[in-house]
Amino acid sequence: MASGLLTDACLESDRMAPEPEPEPEPELAGWTPEEQPAGVGKGLLQDEDSCSDCSNYVKAATSLHSFVLEGKTLFPEIFQTSQLLFYERFRAYQDYILADCKASEVREFTAEFLEKVLEPSGWRAVWHTNVFEVLVEVTDVDFSALKAVVRLAEPYLCESQVSTFTLECMNELLELKEHRLPLQELWVVFDDSGAFDETALAIEHVRFFYQNIWRNWDEEEEDEYDYFVRCVEPRLRLHYDILEDRVPSGLIVDYRNLLSQCEESYRKFLNLRSSLSNSNSDSEQENISMVEGLKLYSEIEQLKQKLKLIENPLLRYVFGYQKNSNIQAKGVRVSGQKVTHVVSSTIRTGLLQSLLRDKLCQESCKEELEIQFHSDPLSAINSCYEGDTVIVCPGHYVVHGTFSIADSIELEGYGLPDDVVIEKRGKGDTFVDCTGADIKISSLKFVQHGAVEGIISIHRGKTTLENCVLQCETTGVTVRTSAELLMKNSDLYGAKGAGLEIYPGSKCTLSDNGIHHCKEGILIKDFLDEHYDIPKITLVNNVVHNNEGYGVVLVKPTIFSDLQANAQDATEGNKALKIPTSGEVDADEKVDFEEIIQCATDKMELYARTDFSDQVEGNYEIINELVAASTKKGQMKKKRLSELGIMEADDNLMSQEMFISIVGNQFKWNGKGSFGTFLF
Repeated sequence: MASGLLTDACLESDRMAPEPEPEPEPELAGWTPEEQPAGVGKGLLQDEDSCSDCSNYVKAATSLHSFVLEGKTLFPEIFQTSQLLFYERFRAYQDYILADCKASEVREFTAEFLEKVLEPSGWRAVWHTNVFEVLVEVTDVDFSALKAVVRLAEPYLCESQVSTFTLECMNELLELKEHRLPLQELWVVFDDSGAFDETALAIEHVRFFYQNIWRNWDEEEEDEYDYFVRCVEPRLRLHYDILEDRVPSGLIVDYRNLLSQCEESYRKFLNLRSSLSNSNSDSEQENISMVEGLKLYSEIEQLKQKLKLIENPLLRYVFGYQKNSNIQAKGVRVSGQKVTHVVSSTIRTGLLQSLLRDKLCQESCKEELEIQFHSDPLSAINSCYEGDTVIVCPGHYVVHGTFSIADSIELEGYGLPDDVVIEKRGKGDTFVDCTGADIKISSLKFVQHGAVEGIISIHRGKTTLENCVLQCETTGVTVRTSAELLMKNSDLYGAKGAGLEIYPGSKCTLSDNGIHHCKEGILIKDFLDEHYDIPKITLVNNVVHNNEGYGVVLVKPTIFSDLQANAQDATEGNKALKIPTSGEVDADEKVDFEEIIQCATDKMELYARTDFSDQVEGNYEIINELVAASTKKGQMKKKRLSELGIMEADDNLMSQEMFISIVGNQFKWNGKGSFGTFLF
């Protein structure tokens, strides 16, 4: 019942608007509204002159609606409080409840707040659990324990999945609990006088906090800065981003799985710590338990770090998630025949003659072709088997699904990209999902709308993009671990995140592309998990310009932060990173910079009329940082291997070709410069 309220409530998409117009609420699971709620009206904390004094809180809470429980038992009306907007909860926790408290002070601050706004007695509530609902009367409140002292209301009203909860059984249960119930399990009975509005809202905030914000391990973490900034705000934003379909479905699943794992590991850790504290012996079993406890602690810390990455609204989109596509390849047709799929809304004789001349009856084609005609590209791709070809004729095609390409096929536009437009509408995680071994996409324009993830995601295999235009809305092209991208002569723009995301362990070749008007141009990721390899990157003759942030961003752990100090030129400050000479690099970490410089020089001869001072500086800057990151990771790998007694470590890490070449690129008019690093 409570979970249904929190999950199904319809929320405004503009979370921070000062005067939002509430949308109609759907029927909430487990409740039958007496009338359809229309929001909170002049609801909680909309007073512009708010301060930490709870008197403003009391004045702000003025208009609440009611609903009744659905079931056989006729319960009285309940306050409707679960439809609060993001900014209403935000201001309540920030200005009235938690303020600048530490995690260890959360209960104390909450108790002080409740003592100011909660009616200590005289109100009724429905005690809700996973098994039953029962009507109770509140006679007192234990603010420090966040509990209410209750007794059964008359007449006795109870709704249960089983028939064993009689009046006598419920009295016995309350006696076992000393008639004290957690406030978050109580739903306040509606009273149109307004006398209990603040009580209902206050309990709703306590309930929401302990269901969605608080973690059992929060109190044990060091209070580097106030708890609201560190934990409450990011978790609250994540909760509402999920409700408003702003988070990829796979990332939501990952987060909930991580949270369950962390809770289970923390429970085991507490039990183990308790057993050790109660034991005074110095036995071998105790030593084994201590080792197990250390492993659990390390596991919990790793899980907590991953949770924080997803909770942080910036890091959430920087790191994304490792999505595993469930699309299975069809393979070769039973007949062994390859089919050419022609997509066109209408087929005219002139177009058909051109297709026959240019694509379908070429001299090199000795076998007779089988041709299938489609009115939209999505149905054509869904009909493909291994080795098929899809030819999209000029036109503007609107699709509402995802292109899931699991076989090695060719998807090409017949004409210029601006004449062959495929536009995605409707909500969905991605536009194009590529998992085939060898996929080729050419001469198409993709236009993205309403997606949560990027325009093209390459999960595995090799995908070639040639002569394409990608008009993005979220992230552009994502190259995930073990995947490969060859992108050339294409134009990518408009991403609210990075135009291109390169994951560890991937291979990416970019040649003669334009990447512009995105949040960041190219983002290269380096995860916490040290076993990931640095991606193999080739950047040749690309123009990365007019991006809001950097042209290229390297994301890496703070363990690499000391590399910048070693690589910076003291006279230049923070303007540019210094390229180390052969004398500044140890013998086992040496890189052939003369070869790189020579490659750059050869490229410059092709563009003698262009000023390459910024271009060369940008290319060298990227090379230097990638070398530094690779060197540090190599040292960490050698250390781990030596600790394990394995002495064979590759001293010449650069022989693994972390990058093939980074030359001839131009970085212009990017808001923060050509290259930057993001430390986490």
